Amino acid sequence: MTLWTLWRRELAARAASFWLAAVSVAVAAAVLTGGAGLLRVHDRRTEQHLAEKEAQTRAEMARLQDDYRKIMKAMGYNVMILPRDQDLAEMRRVGHPTTFMPDDYADRLAQGGIETLNHLLPILQQWTVWPETGERILLTGVRGQVPITGVQGRGDRSPIFAPIPAGSVAMGRTIAERVGVAAGETVTLLGESFRVERVERLRGSADDLAVWVAMDKVQGWLGQPGRINAILALECVCHWDSVGQIAAEISRFLPDVQVFEFTSLAKGRADARNRAAEAARTALEAEREHRLRLRAERERLFAWATPLATVGAALWVLILSFSNVRARRGEIGILRAFGVRRNQILLLFLAKAVLIGWTGGLAGAVGGVGMAVWSSGEGLSWTLIRTLVDPVRFMIAIFGGPVLSAAAALGPALIAAGQDPADVLAEESA
Repeated sequence: MTLWTLWRRELAARAASFWLAAVSVAVAAAVLTGGAGLLRVHDRRTEQHLAEKEAQTRAEMARLQDDYRKIMKAMGYNVMILPRDQDLAEMRRVGHPTTFMPDDYADRLAQGGIETLNHLLPILQQWTVWPETGERILLTGVRGQVPITGVQGRGDRSPIFAPIPAGSVAMGRTIAERVGVAAGETVTLLGESFRVERVERLRGSADDLAVWVAMDKVQGWLGQPGRINAILALECVCHWDSVGQIAAEISRFLPDVQVFEFTSLAKGRADARNRAAEAARTALEAEREHRLRLRAERERLFAWATPLATVGAALWVLILSFSNVRARRGEIGILRAFGVRRNQILLLFLAKAVLIGWTGGLAGAVGGVGMAVWSSGEGLSWTLIRTLVDPVRFMIAIFGGPVLSAAAALGPALIAAGQDPADVLAEESA
């Protein structure tokens, strides 16, 4: 009888024992490869989750940026550019700038592509008495908002203050109510007739008593041709916290001016925006730390589970091998009596253990990878498999299974091979 025949009969007669041992090795191999795969799945999900969170945060910050831009625009101009020799105390006392500068200064800023300001509006203002009504008004000459060129997305924004057509005026809410006129009606100002283009909303400032007229008309009335006394502007949300930066940039184009800023409310709103951005960043970092802690916990779990599963598989193979040798003492004695050598008996049991290890190791390695692929929730692909498989652990599972099984079965195999056939047969016949 050949060794191959003995081996085949051994496997056929002890199929249940074979598969029980193979399953224990497969569990250990699956824990080894599957643990690594599940950790990689966790890493992939963490990257995807954080990428989505970051994208959401960027979108939210962009929305907030646009919201605050609109809020600041609705609040009106918050920067006034004045001639350098303008005394601010004098301006506050009189209620309007009292010195002048060329009316092309706004064009210089706009054409230079200034980045810290939006919505440039050159004006010429002076408090005066409306002769026809006796009301005190803030006469304001405007020529329309100057579009900023050279900066993407700036030139096409709708103006804060719409231009005044020739032959028309715009009026503050309070003065319009005092003189009893409405949009579309005609008024006489300084001896000339004008159509009321619109009545501005109530602003709670000197603008409520303002009358806006085309710039060239006011320049002629005040004897200041080609001159203005201020440029109104709206600072960009991104530069709300640095009037020094705004002044420095303006001075590159207009070295003989000063910047007067009145933005406490705008800064408060922008402050709130920055706090919201910081809260979003903090939440994102907390999420990152949470997922790192979760990964560390899983890593510790697999660090314990892998050796426990390995030891459990070795013990189970050992127990089944001992049980097999004990149950087959009589058969082993008969085989030895018929001339089967000790080395053949040893090789018979070790070959069976190696096959158990190969079968369990390969099945467990593939099963562990399959578990990781399934848990990923992604479609099966070779790219995904390559991403999730740890090649070192996969090879250890396949080649380590036979080594583990053979090492566990070595003791029982040596016992089986070392038995004296005469003693065994005597015990069996007693």
